Amino acid sequence: MNDPILENLNPSQLQAVKTTEGYVRVIAGAGSGKTKALTSRFAYIVDRLGINSSNILCVTFTNKAAQEMKKRVKALIGDTYDVSFITTYHGFCVRFLREEINKIHYPKNFIILDAEDQKSILRDVFTELQINSKHLTFKQVLRFISKQKSSSNYLSYILENKSFEPDESDSLSSRVFQVYLDKQKRNYALDFDDLIHFTAFILDHNPDVLLKWQENLHYIQVDEAQDSSESQFHLVEILSRVHQNLFLVGDPDQTIYEWRGAKPEYLVEFDTIFPDTQTIIMNRNYRSTPNILKVGNHIIKNNTVRVDKDMITDKPEGFEVVHFHGKNDYEESLWIASEIKEILKSEDAAYSDITILYRSNHLSRNIEQALIKENIPYTIFGGIRFFERKEIKDVLSMLRLIVQGDNFSFLRMHNQPTRGLGKKFLERLIYIAQEQNLSLLQALEKNIDDKELAKKGALDFIKLITELKQDAAAKSISDLVKIILDKSGLSELYRKDGDEDRLENIKELVNSMLLLEKENNAPVNIMEYLQEIALYTDLDADSEKQDKVRLMTIHISKGLEFPYVFLCGFTEGVLPSALSIKERRKRAIEEERRLMYVAVTRAEKRFYMTDSEGFNFTTGLNKYPSRFLFEISEEFYVRKGKLSPEIIANSKTMITQSSGDNSLRFQEGDMVMHPVWNKGKIKSVEAEKNQYIVEFFEIGKEKTIDFSFKHLTKAEDTNLDNEADLTAHDLQKQLESVPNPFEQEEDITNKNLLEDPQKNIDQSANDNGGSDEKKWWKPWN
Repeated sequence: MNDPILENLNPSQLQAVKTTEGYVRVIAGAGSGKTKALTSRFAYIVDRLGINSSNILCVTFTNKAAQEMKKRVKALIGDTYDVSFITTYHGFCVRFLREEINKIHYPKNFIILDAEDQKSILRDVFTELQINSKHLTFKQVLRFISKQKSSSNYLSYILENKSFEPDESDSLSSRVFQVYLDKQKRNYALDFDDLIHFTAFILDHNPDVLLKWQENLHYIQVDEAQDSSESQFHLVEILSRVHQNLFLVGDPDQTIYEWRGAKPEYLVEFDTIFPDTQTIIMNRNYRSTPNILKVGNHIIKNNTVRVDKDMITDKPEGFEVVHFHGKNDYEESLWIASEIKEILKSEDAAYSDITILYRSNHLSRNIEQALIKENIPYTIFGGIRFFERKEIKDVLSMLRLIVQGDNFSFLRMHNQPTRGLGKKFLERLIYIAQEQNLSLLQALEKNIDDKELAKKGALDFIKLITELKQDAAAKSISDLVKIILDKSGLSELYRKDGDEDRLENIKELVNSMLLLEKENNAPVNIMEYLQEIALYTDLDADSEKQDKVRLMTIHISKGLEFPYVFLCGFTEGVLPSALSIKERRKRAIEEERRLMYVAVTRAEKRFYMTDSEGFNFTTGLNKYPSRFLFEISEEFYVRKGKLSPEIIANSKTMITQSSGDNSLRFQEGDMVMHPVWNKGKIKSVEAEKNQYIVEFFEIGKEKTIDFSFKHLTKAEDTNLDNEADLTAHDLQKQLESVPNPFEQEEDITNKNLLEDPQKNIDQSANDNGGSDEKKWWKPWN
């Protein structure tokens, strides 16, 4: 008799499913069927062990992945079980906080901020501090905020009952951060980082709450565990301490989000921290051909922070991997276009079977031009997400204003469409709201007789919200949206706008609500719907169903698979990213190599690598093939396009120079001599950044000096007995006598690394890496 839960599992998958007790680590390589193992294990625990499904927590990183898991589990054990704990980290935290956030005196109907809401707050902050994008960009600030929130210390401020008074001596970013937090607190609003940190804070400071949740969660499963940050890992680790059933599935070789706080060490060293850990290797690949896997295996072996494994497959050898080298960007792009046509002609393939990957978004421009020229239809992934489109945000803001009355929605919609409520009106309303400690909507309702507020538009708006609240109590959410569009004037506004896509998008929104109502066979709760929408991320974007070639970054492609994959812009300084190397050195090289590995292992049938000669505007240097190309044995691919011995030689020289000798030459406390700033003392050594912090006595300042700077020497080795007596003229003469390392062509990469490259790399890395010499792990109390 066939067993629907255990059938079609290979030996390692079966081992993962049946190993239910204790700490379990599954190293699941690309295309090895980890989702099948995870869902079968969940079903096995429920159906064969008799554990209530509501006692099993299974966290993953995207709503899309969570929905797929729920669907598969229901197919195995039926749809009568509670699978609500198959969710994302953020989804679990929202559910937890709706129950427990009152422990820190926050209301249970707190606001969840998405990226657009954060930008709305920042617009207010910028206005208040009288700054603009010339001082800071939103992207810079949001990155700074996320980095500051990587420590839970900020919670000790945000949970105090006071507003922030930024110190003028603070950095501008710090002042913006403080005002941002103040505005968050006033509105009881949490962004994505807060969801994790607030949950951990409550668990850490409320033993009774912690024990309640620990006792309820008998089994915890973590998908894509290599992408977990320290705070996320802390969360599942403390929740598992009572039953001690923690199951991690992931692949350290696919950790490509270190800049978000992920560390491959969590998986690599898990068995060191928990010695009783059982480790299972899932290395049978069901996606790619042996020729593609050979390339991936060959590259990733060069990394040191990993669990050793070779991916294997039963598939036939398949097509050879191809490397194309063009004379310029134009030739590279046209070759890709012509190869796409050849694939369509020679194989039973559609445009949608073909994907072009790149490290940085700007690389799509030449590709797009070539595809347009050759009449090849294409679509770019990673554009504006559906729920961030203006018209969708307008409707969702009106829904949120009706049920929550929050300030962010009010500010967006009070004058949309225009009601003549200008700047003076808003300034007066904000003043009154702060004076009376009310929300903006409440302040308007209670002070509508105020001379500066008693405007027709304000009266109409209050009347509109009152009517919509009554409608919300009696109508389904899909009907309510139609009423909002009609009564608010938004529908007419979009018609006048002339953009038919806006109306089509709203129809799609209403259709999705109707489908949800049909699936639930019951009215949809507006609060729950808004909560779910707020948790959507760019990783949840639906795949295009049209027959078009897909263009996307490697980061976006993670977790996906495609029959034919082109990796374009396979150029040193792009992949690996010069900016990442400059900021994080050795850790960056390993992460960039993992990015390359992810790109290779997306391909099912064919894989192509392309690069070209010319000038690299990202690095400010001539273009050479990526160093990763030379890590692949030439027997594993065929080359098309002429790559001259001179280019190969120059490329290898440049890579050697850019890698440099970054070995540690000085220790903290050493006295050193600099050719310009004279004598100094090593104050600290930042090994993870490959830099020294040096205090120079004559200038009275601390400076950051790179490990690779060869002209920093030990003071006793300089043969200068009276360094302090040297004049600036003498120093200049000494400096001029030192050969300039940048005059030689092969050293231009070092020069580039000391400059600030053009910052158009699509993903920038935060410096969350730890020293190679120091233990990364801090056991939690």
